[in-house]
Amino acid sequence: MSKTELKKHLQTLTKEQVIEQALELYDNCKPAKEYFEYFLHPDEQGLFAKYEAIIINEFYTNTLVGIGKLRFSVAKKAIADFRALKPSPELLADLLVTLPETACQFTSEYGDMSEEYYTSAVTNFEVALKFLQNNNLLENFKLRCKDCIKYSQHCGYGFADEINQLFHEYYG
Repeated sequence: MSKTELKKHLQTLTKEQVIEQALELYDNCKPAKEYFEYFLHPDEQGLFAKYEAIIINEFYTNTLVGIGKLRFSVAKKAIADFRALKPSPELLADLLVTLPETACQFTSEYGDMSEEYYTSAVTNFEVALKFLQNNNLLENFKLRCKDCIKYSQHCGYGFADEINQLFHEYYG
């Protein structure tokens, strides 16, 4: 269904029917509920903290072992969910940098990972750098991006080289 089709349908409903549809959506769809709550009571910092925790918990957990499940897909979904709420570019940038930064720090602490892991970390680092550049935020995150180079120094599969090269492409 297109937006135009939906708009036409909604225009045929009474105000009470539209309200009922919105309430049903709120009750039955978790992303819609979060969107309405954010729309009515914007709390960017609170939501940022929630999604940042999701990303960090994919790498570090509160268990004795301390190692998360290392699912980049879950971390990327957290970013996509946060992005859908239209936060400020600064907070979205912060979350985008958190993913590769945490991945680099984790591999620095726990040793070599798979090539797939490194590919995901590099891809997400580039996504973050592009966003920073497009929103004129590179200088605000330079130290954290530079930390990614430091954390990746002793890693395999050419990971450190790729992180270093990307950093210098964007920071000169």
